[in-house]
Amino acid sequence: MPELKVGFKAPAFTGFDQNGKEIKLSDFAGKKVVLFFYPQDDTPTCTNEVCNLRDNYNTFIKNGYVLIGVSPDNEKSHKHFALKFSLPFQLVADTSMKIINDYSVWGEKELFGRKYMGVIRTTFVIDKNGVIEKIISKVDSSNHTEQVFNADNK
Repeated sequence: MPELKVGFKAPAFTGFDQNGKEIKLSDFAGKKVVLFFYPQDDTPTCTNEVCNLRDNYNTFIKNGYVLIGVSPDNEKSHKHFALKFSLPFQLVADTSMKIINDYSVWGEKELFGRKYMGVIRTTFVIDKNGVIEKIISKVDSSNHTEQVFNADNK
C-alpha cells in the first residue's frame, strides 16, 4: 500500500475495542478523529503516551475530537491496560494487523543496535470528512497532546 499523506482519504477500518464492541471509522463520520498507533500495551513509552492523552482528554472532547488507539494486542490486553490506567477512549485490537498495514505503520525499528519489525508509533488526525489533515510520525509520548494541537504537520 502506498504511503499515506496529508490530504488523502483515511483508510476505512473495522475492529473490536477493549470491550468487544465493533468499531468502524465510518461510525465517526462528521467528527474529527485522532487515530494513534502504538506498539504494545503496558510498556513504558506507550503508557506515557496514553496517559498524556488521557490527562488531556477533556481538551480533545472540548475541541470535537474522538480518540482511538490501535495496537496488535488483543482485546483482553487492551481491557487490562484501559482499566489499569483509567483510559476513557477506545483501544482497537488489531491482532491480524490489517489496520496497521492499511495505515503503513509496520516497519523496521532499531533498539540498542538490534533491528526488528514492529509498529511505528504514528498518529493520524482525521477531519470530519475522513481526510487526513495531519500525520505525526515522530511522536513525543510525554507531549503528544501538544503535538496534536500544534499547527505543524510533522
